[in-house]
Amino acid sequence: MDEIDDSSASVGSADVSIDPAGIAVITLRGEIDMSNVESLRDVIAPVLEKTPERVDFDLSGLGFMDSSGIALLLRVAAKTGSVHLREPSALVRRMVEATGLSDVLLIEP
Repeated sequence: MDEIDDSSASVGSADVSIDPAGIAVITLRGEIDMSNVESLRDVIAPVLEKTPERVDFDLSGLGFMDSSGIALLLRVAAKTGSVHLREPSALVRRMVEATGLSDVLLIEP
C-alpha cells in the first residue's frame, strides 16, 4: 500500500488489487483532497494503462473527499467501461448524487 503523508497535507492512501471476478479494485482510505490527489493518481495510473472494462473503488475506509477526489473518479471513468463505488460514505454518496454523476459513478451498497 502506498501512503501519502505530508505534515501540511491530508493523509490518504490507495491500494490496488484484483478481486476473484478479475475486476480491478482500488481501495481509498483516509482523506482525499487537492493536497494529495496527484500522488493517488500515480498509484492508480498502472490500472488505467490496461484500459479495464470495469474498475471498482472500495470507499469503506474513506473519511473525506473533496471535488478533486470526484475529478479523480471521473478521470478513471473516462478511461474504463464503468466505475462502481463500493460502500461510499453518506457524504460521498450525496456528492455523487447532487452533481448528477450517479449514471457515471455507479453506487453499490
